[in-house]
Amino acid sequence: MLDRWFGGMKEYPPLAADSEAQHHLEEISPQLEGLVGEVRDPLEVVPADHEAFVFIGKPPKRFGLAWIHDGKVSSFQNLVEERHLTPEKSEQMIEELRDAYERAAEARRYSAKVGKRKITVTPSPVLEQAVHEIIDHTRSP
Repeated sequence: MLDRWFGGMKEYPPLAADSEAQHHLEEISPQLEGLVGEVRDPLEVVPADHEAFVFIGKPPKRFGLAWIHDGKVSSFQNLVEERHLTPEKSEQMIEELRDAYERAAEARRYSAKVGKRKITVTPSPVLEQAVHEIIDHTRSP
């Protein structure tokens, strides 16, 4: 109950050690551990083959996004800069990500430990595909 008052994480069942999602987390373990060490906000990882999307903060209202791929971590700001997005296009991308997250509200969520920190894991192919498409299709004007 105190967690709710002070904005703590929801409690989810532990991610199974033999699950496909756990295997995906292990593939990106060094990058994920680095992100966990740098970011103090809650993290929700959407794992996929050889990559993951990480919602940072409290989606769908206030959040950031990191993308772990090709052995590196890209922030939302990296995407904006690499693609030369206008503020309007950046805001549109945030809205699309928010919508995708809200559509996946019923997806099963689990908890996992990375280092000494608990994270949320959402092994949702639907959310993963939506985020991937939003990133792939967002280009400069």
